Amino acid sequence: MNQASGNGGARPRYITPEGEQALRKELQYLWKEKRPQVTQAVREAAALGDRSENAEYIYGKKQLREIDRRVRFLSKRLEEVTVVDRLPEQRDKVFFGAWVTVEDEDGKEQTFRLVGADEFDLSKGYLSINSPMARALIGKCLDDEVIVRTPEGETSWFITQIRYNLTP
Repeated sequence: MNQASGNGGARPRYITPEGEQALRKELQYLWKEKRPQVTQAVREAAALGDRSENAEYIYGKKQLREIDRRVRFLSKRLEEVTVVDRLPEQRDKVFFGAWVTVEDEDGKEQTFRLVGADEFDLSKGYLSINSPMARALIGKCLDDEVIVRTPEGETSWFITQIRYNLTP
């Protein structure tokens, strides 16, 4: 595991190598492509004269502020995250990066991959490590029962599969 510095002793913010790559790709795009395009558009709009009533200029400046805010966030976040780039020694237990299949009491199955908060996407089955379900799954084994507490109440799940490959 690569260690990140600068999170002031707070609990580590884990991310998969794919998640880190996606954040770096977004940062690169914003800094090298999007920002120069918007800067050029602002420059052209400014050349047209009165900036106080120039919608293109005002909108462009707003876009630049939003891009700069996102660039600062991504740069800081990439310094804070810990990339989990190897498999755990105990692959029979649920840890960060695992694909876990669970079954509810009605026999309905769902499969999730436990990922960092920056990369969760339920449409892909990526579940944030900070979610109630993920916190309940951590450290559990095949056939373990997991009780997930949410504001709606408790739900019982059984772990039917644990995998550590890169795809579901």
